[in-house]
Amino acid sequence: MPDEILSRTEGQVLILTMNRPQARNAVSEALAHAMAAAMRDFDADPSLRVAVLTGAGGNFCAGMDLKAFARGERPMVPGAGFAGIVEKPPAKPLIAAVEGYAVAGGFEIALSCDLLVAGQGARFGLPEVRRGLVAAAGGLMRLPRRLPYHMAMELALTGGVLEAQRAYALGLVNALVEDGQALEAALGLARSIAENAPLALAASKRILSESASWPVDRMFELQASIADPIVNSEDAQEGANAFVEKRAPVWCGR
Repeated sequence: MPDEILSRTEGQVLILTMNRPQARNAVSEALAHAMAAAMRDFDADPSLRVAVLTGAGGNFCAGMDLKAFARGERPMVPGAGFAGIVEKPPAKPLIAAVEGYAVAGGFEIALSCDLLVAGQGARFGLPEVRRGLVAAAGGLMRLPRRLPYHMAMELALTGGVLEAQRAYALGLVNALVEDGQALEAALGLARSIAENAPLALAASKRILSESASWPVDRMFELQASIADPIVNSEDAQEGANAFVEKRAPVWCGR
C-alpha cells in the first residue's frame, strides 16, 4: 500500500491513517486510490470486524489537494468517488477519529464513516461556497441526515466552522475527548463493536444506512430481505447457545 495510507491491525480492528501531514492530509490521487484499495481489502478480510480512520500530524483531512488538482490530478476513483470512499464506504463499521481540521472533502470523508470521535480542538466545515464550489462529495446529502436541517443549511451556505463541542452537542460526534486522545477513544469503541457477530454488524449497518429511503409500506419487507438470513445463520445459533451456556460466543461469520 502506498505511504499515503498507513495500515496496522489490533486484533480484529483495522487502523488506517491518512499520511500526508505536510498537506494536512489533503487528498491526492494516490491517497484516493490507496483508500479505495484499503476499503476493499478491509471488507474482504474475514478476520477484521471494524476499522478506524484517522489522519497523521494532528489533523484529520483538509479536503482535496488543490496543488495536485492544479497539476491535473483528480482524486476520484471510479465507483468509489472522491478519496476512494465517499460513494462506496465499506460494508463493515468504520469509525472516524478526528483531530484538528476535517473540512471540505475531509469533512465529507468523516461523514462517510458510521461513528465519529473527536478531540476538543477538532473543527468541521464545508467551505466550498467560499471558493465558488459545491460540496458534492456527499456532504450536502449526508449532513442534513446527521444534523438538524437549519444547522446543516447554515454550515453549507455560510461555509463556516463547526467546533467540536457544538458538534457533540448536536449529536454529530459520538465521543468528545481531550486533544490527542481521539484515536485511543475510537479504538475503545471499535473493540466494543468487534466483540459482536460480524454478519449481524454488517446487516445492522446496511439497514440503518438504507432504510431512510425505503417507502413506509415496504420497509419491513425490505428489512426482512437483509435480516432473515442473519436470523437463520450459524452465528445466531451460536449467540443463543452462548447465552444459555453462560459463555462468550465464538463467531464464525456464517
